[in-house]
Amino acid sequence: MAISSFGRGKGGDELPDAPSGGANLSAFIDQGSDFEGKLTFKDTVRIDGTFRGEISSENTLVVGETGSIDATIRSNSVVVSGEVVGNIIATRQIVLHKSAKVQGDMKAPSLIIEEGAVFNGQLTMDRPNARPDAKGQAKGGPNPQKPGMPASGPDHGKPS
Repeated sequence: MAISSFGRGKGGDELPDAPSGGANLSAFIDQGSDFEGKLTFKDTVRIDGTFRGEISSENTLVVGETGSIDATIRSNSVVVSGEVVGNIIATRQIVLHKSAKVQGDMKAPSLIIEEGAVFNGQLTMDRPNARPDAKGQAKGGPNPQKPGMPASGPDHGKPS
């Protein structure tokens, strides 16, 4: 079966690599599975197969060592042991294990990167409780951007 449902609160399938005490696994996309489209879920999902498209979660996405994701990811927490090509936006935390390979920009208030992980992209970190001011900028500290540096991305600041 490509997607196995474990149900909430049943079986205690705890994720040892999930942030802050683990979570119950609600779905699993196994190695050898290949999906394309939009994936939305409320609980924890682990992907060990291939996925292309968009992923949106209210909890935790776990990309296993054999997982290969080509997608924009929006989640509370993202734990990567496999490969991700695309931007990752986490409201709580991103964890890159030593086998992780991420090509894309990441945004999260907390980031853990194990030695051996590969990350190529830009990182944006806001304080978890930072409130935007009237201009949409997070309050609570100086702007870390240096004068003369592009706003973001490789094409900013280049002549058209």
